[in-house]
Amino acid sequence: MRAVVFERFAEAAEVRDVPDPAPSPGGAVVRVEATGLCRSDWHGWQGHDPGIALPHVPGHELAGVIEAVGPGVTRVRPGDRVTVPFVCACGGCADCAAGEHQVCAHQTQPGFTHWGSFAEYVALEHADVNLVALPEELSYATAAALGCRFATAFRAVVVRGRVAAGEWVAVHGCGGVGLSAVMIAVAAGARVVAVDPAPAARELARAFGAAHTVDPRATGPGAVAGAVRDLTGGGAHLSLDALGSPATAAASVAGLRRRGRHVQVGLLPAESGPAVLPMDRVIGWELEVLGSHGMAAHAYPPMLELVRSGALRADLLVTRTLPLAAAPAALAAMDSAPEPGVTVILPAG
Repeated sequence: MRAVVFERFAEAAEVRDVPDPAPSPGGAVVRVEATGLCRSDWHGWQGHDPGIALPHVPGHELAGVIEAVGPGVTRVRPGDRVTVPFVCACGGCADCAAGEHQVCAHQTQPGFTHWGSFAEYVALEHADVNLVALPEELSYATAAALGCRFATAFRAVVVRGRVAAGEWVAVHGCGGVGLSAVMIAVAAGARVVAVDPAPAARELARAFGAAHTVDPRATGPGAVAGAVRDLTGGGAHLSLDALGSPATAAASVAGLRRRGRHVQVGLLPAESGPAVLPMDRVIGWELEVLGSHGMAAHAYPPMLELVRSGALRADLLVTRTLPLAAAPAALAAMDSAPEPGVTVILPAG
């Protein structure tokens, strides 16, 4: 098969022929019809994830068709249209038994623990636990945007953040996760302040219903929280760091009102330095500081129904599609010249 491969961290990847994957006894091989290009892929290529072994194929947001299954698989079969969460759970540990697959201690992640979906085929573990059937109305490109960023934002806003109609929600960072969070919060009846330095990202946030946008370059790094508090009449009820940096994490917490809720969604790699949070305010104002890490496969149906019905327009997040040959350059450009919205790679293109 053709796949995007890098031999060394932060050095150019290339498209080459590599052996086709085979399913494990409880796993499946999926023919990749679409796969998202995510900032997490860039972190992996940079070497920020200690679990990646070289050479490596990135990619973890995908949708496609089951090509083959192992002998132990009973719930899904070849020919099924599927997607998968980026956290593939084992299904048998204590966390999985409690339904918390997204923190499974034995999880696998395509594109991180093993070769991923920037390829014509990808192997996935524990197929009966992790593969999610796709509604026929959903395109592969839209479905590929769900597996990491949209599903992560959905759980972060709805489950971890407990958003309520009429609340103010601040979203720091309007990439794929942040724009998804804007759309989901607005659909829940919340009012949103979207923070991002890129004009195109702020424009998309407004198009998805944000009441206000903030350019952190115009306010200055220490004034973002104050701008959010002013626009919301005292601070956000719920705030998300959807980028992942010490500055955005601190601004998210500092922009909350009393008894507000901060959800950390963006990754905070060690290379960025420690995130210093105003813990005196966390105590005095009884703030909640929460983490959110994807969403379990069994939790997908309500979200998929909202997308299928048009109540949530995940399709509008996809602003660019690329062939596999263009993936190495797009991956390298993610930090210096990120595209607004979600970029989806079509391996067959």
